[in-house]
Amino acid sequence: MAKRSKGRQKVDMVKMHNESNLQKASELCTLCGAEIALVVFSPGKKVYSFGHPCVDSVVDRFLTRNSPPNNDHNQLIVAHRNASVRDLNMELMNIEGILQMEKNRGEALQARKRDNGHWWEAPIEELNFFQLQQLKEAMECIKKKVEREAQNQQMVTGNAFPFLTFGSALAPTDARARSSYGSCGSFPFCLTKN
Repeated sequence: MAKRSKGRQKVDMVKMHNESNLQKASELCTLCGAEIALVVFSPGKKVYSFGHPCVDSVVDRFLTRNSPPNNDHNQLIVAHRNASVRDLNMELMNIEGILQMEKNRGEALQARKRDNGHWWEAPIEELNFFQLQQLKEAMECIKKKVEREAQNQQMVTGNAFPFLTFGSALAPTDARARSSYGSCGSFPFCLTKN
């Protein structure tokens, strides 16, 4: 029995699912300055190509096994292109290094956040400059809220004493009381006494 064909059908133009070949070729051109020609045949029998610097020059060089004639103008262009490729590669590697460091730092912060839940509970020596600024701002905000609440409490209770700061509220007023706290001075919650 003869095989029946479906006849002429329309081939849908869809996005490539596997773009890795074109991506790899492009990366090789960018990173190494390689001259590459990539020829792809679609299911619809169409030919697509990618080449650096161009497909024709790479294919001609491959088929004839001879390099194009060198002249000073071409050598200058190639040298300039190679220098700019090297500069771009260095910049790319630096940026990738910074990106990797930031990713590692972010992962470490996420791990610390998962473990403790609060980065501000870490020792101050381990905090970076940005975290220290955030901690300072948070403490100043808390201090203002405590002062406001203390003033509100004083107004409600009608307390005649002025609002005292933390250090002055705990400081003893006479010499006997001061000496009973030992070497810690005005902190009565210290564990060592003389």
